Formats: sequence, C-alpha cells, structure tokens
Amino acid sequence: MEKTERRPADPTAMAPLIRGLYLHTGRYPWVLMQSPPGETQIPSEALILDIAPARYDSHSVDTEYAAKILQDAYTAWEFDRAPAGVEAASRTERSKKVPSCVVVKEADAVLGMYWIDRDFDTVKARMESKNDALLTETPPPPRLGFNAAHRAEVVKNKIVLVTGGAQGIGEIIVRSLAASGALVFIADRNLEGAQTLAVDINAKEKRTAGIPLAVNVADEASVEALFKTLVTTAGGLDICISNAGVLKAGSVLYQSLQDFTFVTDINYTGFFLIAKHAGLLFREQHRTAPHWKTDLIQINSKSGLKGSNKNGAYAGGKFGGIGLIQSFALELVDYNIKVNAICPGNFFDGPLWSDPEKGLFVQYLRSGKVPGARHIADVKAYYEAKVPMKRGCTGPDVMRAIYYIIEQEYETGQAVPVTGGQVMLH
Repeated sequence: MEKTERRPADPTAMAPLIRGLYLHTGRYPWVLMQSPPGETQIPSEALILDIAPARYDSHSVDTEYAAKILQDAYTAWEFDRAPAGVEAASRTERSKKVPSCVVVKEADAVLGMYWIDRDFDTVKARMESKNDALLTETPPPPRLGFNAAHRAEVVKNKIVLVTGGAQGIGEIIVRSLAASGALVFIADRNLEGAQTLAVDINAKEKRTAGIPLAVNVADEASVEALFKTLVTTAGGLDICISNAGVLKAGSVLYQSLQDFTFVTDINYTGFFLIAKHAGLLFREQHRTAPHWKTDLIQINSKSGLKGSNKNGAYAGGKFGGIGLIQSFALELVDYNIKVNAICPGNFFDGPLWSDPEKGLFVQYLRSGKVPGARHIADVKAYYEAKVPMKRGCTGPDVMRAIYYIIEQEYETGQAVPVTGGQVMLH
C-alpha cells in the first residue's frame, strides 16, 4: 500500500480552540498570539498538546476532536500542578493559576506555540521575552444588574473587527470602540487610511488599540486572508461589525448593470462573505467556549426598511441584508452567535451628504431636486424637515445602538432602526 505523505496541520486552526478554552475557563476576552514558525524550545510551564490523534488525513485535522484533546490536556495540566492533588484540584476559590503558553505538537514535531495574556501589548511582550510565568485567572463576578450609563463597557478588552473602518461612519465606530477599551481591527480597501487612523488611535489611547488590515469584502480570497491574519495576530474574535458599503444611485431605467453589480457585490455579497468567515471562526471558538457569546452586526440602513427612489441597487442590497440577518441568526444561534443589524438614518454631516464637491447636498442643489433651494443650507433644511426629530443621524446615535445590541444577550435576528422616527417598525 502506498504510504500517505504526512503534512503538518495549519497551526492557525488551533488558535481559536485555545483562545476558546481560556474564554470558557476565565470568562475574560484573552488575547492569544502565535510565535513565528521555527520555535522549538518548549517552555517549562507550557501546556503541551499532541494533536496527532485528531488527524483526519494528511491534510487536515478534526477540530472537534482536537478541542476534546485540548480540554483533556488542560484538565490534566491543572491536576498535575495542584499543590495537594485531588483536594486542591477541586478547590472552590475563584482565582487559579493557568499556563501562559500552549505548545501544539504532532508526535515530536512542534507545530505551533501560542502565548496568552490580557491585552495585545502584554502578550506581545510575553511572546518576545519567552516569559512562561503562569497567569492568575480570576473570572469576573456574575452580573446581577446593568447600569445603562456604563453600557460602553460591554466591549472593554474585547477583540472587534470593523470592515470599512477607515473613514465615514466606520471611522466613528472604530474610534468609539477603541475609546471604550476594545482592540479593533480596522479592515478597509483603503489600507493607507486604516494605517493612518490606527497610528492616531494608538497614540491617543497610549496602547495598541487599532490594527489596520487590507480587505476587499467582495473577494472571498481577500476575506479569508483577513480572518487568517486576524487569528494569527490576536487568536480570535468577539465582535464582527460588517460596515463596508457603497452607494451609486440611479434610475432603474438608466442605471448600468456595472454600477448595479458594484453596489450589490459590496453591500450584499460582501456581507455574506464576512458573515461566512466570521461564523466559521466563531464556531471554532464555540467548540471550547460553549457559553461565550459572540456578535455579528451589520450596519444596514433605513433604506433596508423602506424603499429608496432611484436608489434601488442600494435599497435592494440592504433589504436583502436583513433577510440574511434573519436567516443567519436562526442558523448560528446553535453556536451562541447573535446576528443583528443596525439601520441608521441619513448622516447629513458625513461626506456622502456634505462633501463640498461630490456630496448629495451639492448634487441635489445643482440638479434642482429641492424646489426653491438656493443654497446648500436650504437643501439640508429640506431633508432635516423630513425627520420627526429634525436632524440627521450621528455617530453617537449608532454607537448607543451597537452597545445595546451587544449587551442585550436575549435578542438575535433584529434590525434596529436609528432614524429619528423617520422609519418605524411595524
């Protein structure tokens, strides 16, 4: 019989399982970082995991079985290091010591070395110095109540991905999350803009709070590479905010197929691709963190709740996005993944409307769309008057909705309007 070639498993596949185990045992959003390939010196305090029994074939590993091997290895590590055997292993006090390094092997070959700590900068320093000192894990006390004034704390220390995060409402979301204590991956086609934003945020927060990544959400290879980089950088994810979107208005009678497809590819297909790969990552974490809730949030639009004249490509994609939200919510709830949408009204102060050269206010003034308007202020006043609250949507309005939907553990499949009363649920 021909001998099967044995290939090492992709070491990134183990990162979400390892992080999930720490999420489960500590109820804390740990950051996990993988050593560069070639590290073979095993730290004395490391948890060692042999995944050879979980091998499917020469190409892949059964991650469900690997999760069981990891859990059993962790239990054995904990028991072996208990100072008084079974009695100590069954102690009831909250704090305990846990390994800060996990080494994944296949027989005698080291496949990957993973370091764990409370935040990005600390775990990076631990990995670089090979500091395998044990961690003290103290799970937070159960939350008996919730003070809405501190709602933003629901993202503190969590790992968040924001697509389309380099400008517009995406930038507002990124800045707000970073200010609330999250580690934010800023994913955008405009990598230079994401890099500039990350430098600014990190300087203001005095820590690594933003990490820039390039992505084209309409290209599955690009999305897959994005999530692989995210896993190798931080070990996993807690919240995915699919914000990337484009708008090209046009009459159904005259809009080109090229423009219609461009809008649909980003707004509809792009959300599907982000949801697919975020869901796969969340599911892997769930294998070892069954009680840890994760969030997939689409930044939709009021145009996803009500048709938009001569803007069918945009509204159609957003309507379709809510259909995906509801369908994905039913499927992914089995993995403790909440799936919801936020539907903002018009951002009159954002570049889409207020850009002095290409903004909608300028376009509508030039085209005479608003009867009697002589200045941009007249056009703005006309559209503000359509909103019962007499103003456009703002970044803080959207952030309150995001924090709410993350904090609300008993809701999924919803499209939350943030429209000032312009569009109401029925």
